[in-house]
Amino acid sequence: MQTRNIVATLLSGSPSIFSWAVSTAPLNTAPTTSARFKRISFSKLVFIGLILGGQLSLAQAEVTNNTLTLNTALKRALEQNPSLKVFDFRNTALSGQLETANLKPAYELGFEAENFSGSDELNGFDGVELTVSLSSVLEMGDKRAARQGIVSNSRSVLDAQRQVESLALLGEVTRRYVDVLAAQEQVSLAQEADELASQTLNIVKERANAGATPDAEVKRAQAAASQAQLTLLSTRQQLAYLKVSLSALWGETSPQFTTIDGDLFHSGTDVDFERLYAKVERNPAIRIFAAEERLKEAEVRLAKTQSRSDISWSVGVRRFEESDNSALVAGFSMPLFSSKRNSGAVSTALAQRNEIFVRKEVALLNMHTQLFRAFHNRKQAILTAKALQNTIIPALEEALKETQTAYQRGRYGYLEYVSARQELLSARRILIESASSALTYGAEIEQLTAEPLSAAQYGESTELSGSVQ
Repeated sequence: MQTRNIVATLLSGSPSIFSWAVSTAPLNTAPTTSARFKRISFSKLVFIGLILGGQLSLAQAEVTNNTLTLNTALKRALEQNPSLKVFDFRNTALSGQLETANLKPAYELGFEAENFSGSDELNGFDGVELTVSLSSVLEMGDKRAARQGIVSNSRSVLDAQRQVESLALLGEVTRRYVDVLAAQEQVSLAQEADELASQTLNIVKERANAGATPDAEVKRAQAAASQAQLTLLSTRQQLAYLKVSLSALWGETSPQFTTIDGDLFHSGTDVDFERLYAKVERNPAIRIFAAEERLKEAEVRLAKTQSRSDISWSVGVRRFEESDNSALVAGFSMPLFSSKRNSGAVSTALAQRNEIFVRKEVALLNMHTQLFRAFHNRKQAILTAKALQNTIIPALEEALKETQTAYQRGRYGYLEYVSARQELLSARRILIESASSALTYGAEIEQLTAEPLSAAQYGESTELSGSVQ
């Protein structure tokens, strides 16, 4: 299946791709066991990651010849990153809370002794009265159902939080993957600069041997060649570090790959900003407020149930030792003015629920700012990269060839020759940085909108060998 077809299939199956990112149970449904919570579809989360990294041209879904693909990196991170494992423990804790919420009020067994060890005829135990009773509480206002609702909606919030964490992890994997891809290009550029510096040194030596160039220029060329070698060493060290940083996302301290696969210089076309912002509400970071709102509503219901007084009851048998008789005893009690005493708790719960709406508005404003920044930075990066690829770099390549030829013939000096070389290398370095920025900002936009930018964003179609189950 081609990349853009994969995206189309995902989007046609549901109004939001993130409906696959959590348990198959709806957000407002509480699974009965932790096993249902663990039924998160890793393969569909991987597809979400592919959408995040859609600008990259992917090859195979497995590591082949020590080459890592984005697909494999995403799967490993989802399966092995410890940040997602904590949700299993939190779900287990909620299961325990649900068991507690389902409990009815406990029964109490009581024993009471009266009229013993007194004075005169009550001395000793001759006049003792012994009572054995059983007591409990009748919960009023459907308190048990309210407690169950708290746990059920807490699980919905937990599921939504796992969506957010999973998506954030996929986004981080994509960004670090792009960093490694850019570092690979930087190493290639540094190798080219080293070769150019060596070539320049040979040309300068030839001119010096012919008496056309002073020895000072030979020394300058030797220094430039040494600096190029140091730059190459530095970029290789940076690449090694970025590989470790990437592999750390799935718990490896030593990378098991040598290179990664992808096309750094394809970023697709632009998309209208207003269309992008209209999709922001589909982001799990916004949709989580709906789950929190349901939780707060459940807390309001629980607070209101506390305004209904519970009835304490007891029943038992009393033994009169003096008359050698027995009798039944029974009683009940309930607190007074519970509604008035509980009004503060209800007001607090309502205020916390209303706070959710304000927090959602603030989050939308922040995401608008983030989207606006990412949109325009990506646009500028794409324009810069295209200008460098189509106009600037070809012109500088021709200029370097002509300058080198002119220098060898004695028409230009060493400074003009070196300047032409450095201008070309600088332009290629900026091209790598711009292409990397375009991909990174594109991934950020897709993470904010929870959808791919467009079918054209993926460039040429890529066959994925094998299917992710």
